[in-house]
Amino acid sequence: MIEFFLNSYKNVPIWHIVLEFLVFVFGILSVWFAKKENIWVYPTGLIATIISVYLLYVAGYLGDMLINAYFSVMSVYGWYVWSKGGKTDDHLPITRTNTKEKGIGILLFFITIFVVFGIYHYFDYEIKKENYIDIIASGIFFAGMWYMAKKKIENWTLWIIGDIIVVPLYAYRGLGMLALQYLIFTILAISAYIEWKRILDNKIQQ
Repeated sequence: MIEFFLNSYKNVPIWHIVLEFLVFVFGILSVWFAKKENIWVYPTGLIATIISVYLLYVAGYLGDMLINAYFSVMSVYGWYVWSKGGKTDDHLPITRTNTKEKGIGILLFFITIFVVFGIYHYFDYEIKKENYIDIIASGIFFAGMWYMAKKKIENWTLWIIGDIIVVPLYAYRGLGMLALQYLIFTILAISAYIEWKRILDNKIQQ
């Protein structure tokens, strides 16, 4: 396992490894802050996603690159929404999605799949078998990020599903550090769902 992890970095420039390590650290910090409802989820997430856009562009993984570009935009939006009002009591509360929001999430999922397919064809990139997995995961993450900005507990369900999908995908592609990062993301997302559910249940009982 360790040998597989190290072999994937044999011919990679040192500064690329440093950038991937920064993505690893700030990505995990971002998920941890999200779990704690801490607004630092967004600045730390921005650092991770902006660096990821560059690394994935260089690697030629358009689906992953697009989702990280979207994450960057949604991080700015989420940062604004979470901080709106300025006082702790005014911060956006954790809630469940209503029927309309569920519909928006499903719509985002299918629009994402359609757009990513279109971009692959526009740039004449070969769509390999693993790219189909990548495209589906992109749709899941797009909807999850929108739910995160709205502080909907369902965002964690989507993160868990998406993370489980991409862990073996990144390992297969030789991106060992990203595979490990998303494995940690999965564990944190499960923990975050439990914590947010407890908070939500306590609010309902009050």
